Amino acid sequence: MTIPAVHVKRSSTLLEPNQSRVLLRPFQPGDAQRTSQIIRRIMALPEDRVAALLVGICDEFCDRHHEIHKVFLERFEQVRDALSPDEELTEARRQLIGSYFLAEYSLESAALFNPSIVPHPDQTNLPPGALRFILSLRATGEGHVSSITFRIGIIHPDHSIEVLTPAGFLTEPRQISNPRYEKPLFDRKLAELGLSCEITRRVMNKLAPSFTLEELRGALQAEQFRLPDGMSQKDQVAAQGIWMLARSNYEVQFQPDQELSERIIFPATPSQRNGIEDARFVCFHDDDGSDNYFATFTAYDGKLVVPELVETSDFLNFRFITLNGPAATNKGMALFPRKIGGRYAMLSRQDNENISLMFSDNVHFWNESSLLLKPLFPWELVQMGNCGSPIETDAGWLVLSHGVGPMREYSIGAFLLDIDDPTKVLGRLREPLLKPNANEREGYVPNVVYTCGFLLFDGDLIIPYGLADHATGFATVPLSEVLAAMEPDGALAN
Repeated sequence: MTIPAVHVKRSSTLLEPNQSRVLLRPFQPGDAQRTSQIIRRIMALPEDRVAALLVGICDEFCDRHHEIHKVFLERFEQVRDALSPDEELTEARRQLIGSYFLAEYSLESAALFNPSIVPHPDQTNLPPGALRFILSLRATGEGHVSSITFRIGIIHPDHSIEVLTPAGFLTEPRQISNPRYEKPLFDRKLAELGLSCEITRRVMNKLAPSFTLEELRGALQAEQFRLPDGMSQKDQVAAQGIWMLARSNYEVQFQPDQELSERIIFPATPSQRNGIEDARFVCFHDDDGSDNYFATFTAYDGKLVVPELVETSDFLNFRFITLNGPAATNKGMALFPRKIGGRYAMLSRQDNENISLMFSDNVHFWNESSLLLKPLFPWELVQMGNCGSPIETDAGWLVLSHGVGPMREYSIGAFLLDIDDPTKVLGRLREPLLKPNANEREGYVPNVVYTCGFLLFDGDLIIPYGLADHATGFATVPLSEVLAAMEPDGALAN
């Protein structure tokens, strides 16, 4: 049997890491004692010297950062505990102190890769037949710390791909200081984490059905002082777990005047300490007709990887949510773009080798999984996984997969699932759609092509993909050719 040819076209558009894109981050040169020593040295400077130093710093860095004076003052407030409460300082001295506890971080100095792509919510002011998209990318800098950055692009009517020049400034969002929590959901998450105990019940009984972080803090403090001797060690562990769960579920907000490419989502919780990796964004169509954007990602603390979820409707407000349940594990979870049979559906990898499928009534909880696909072909015998959320076609759910073969080469393949019952595999590509060519082998991690999401545009699959864990390219391929090359799953063993 002759398999129809699949013609993949690589675009000339290439996104490479740019070391000049820098973010102002808190710099902590030591413990509290050293912080105090540094501040005392700055306090010893005469006022005219303070003014001159501040002018020089601003001359050097103002063109690199937005509202740098404001950032200096905000950082000062974070370290001012090292000063006497009644110490009076000029604004210039406060700014100068703040500047000593900040540092530039080159966000993408090492890599800009593993993209996902979704249609932009704003499709106005485009020529007929064009599509505006949002590209999320994994940016990796010093210390191999990964964050999420964004680009806006346009697919033109002739299927050429343009990515707009990113903004010169980079900005982190403001964390919403007192988010609200729903008590039943919070209780369920505590149970999933094994934190259901007497102190948990006492703390939660003090709270209303919807409560704030400050109200939770008050309930924990009340429990701490309930007994003359304070909490036992066991109760302290449970209380710390309650607090960590709350801090891991948070919201952040950008300002509307900040361009999308200026907005940076940097690790903000202990579970994310060493990176937010491989976000898989999907435009989710809810039952009420509304659209929302979800992204599953891997949180990495330097030792453990944990799947987490972020939700946004406008790419200004982002809500970070822990994923819970025994099936919320490992890497590479990818949400279907709508419910199936009234339930959420998710692809996952439970065992480092195979692709699994999960269903749930609640997007935050995943209790069971079933095996969907195992490695079969030489290019995927080490392991396989998904390459982002499925897309809906007339033929079924199309999924891009990744496979790891000899020499740890990563390639991109595809398979097809039944539209009503995605536990049924309708077809699978025997050969990869995309594998590293001679120009794509060298980089941070050689011999890797990988994507976290793709879309369908006017009959073509648009596939942004990472090259050797270093840069990002684009490929297009006719959907009809991919579907024609699919072979029934049962016939592939031959």
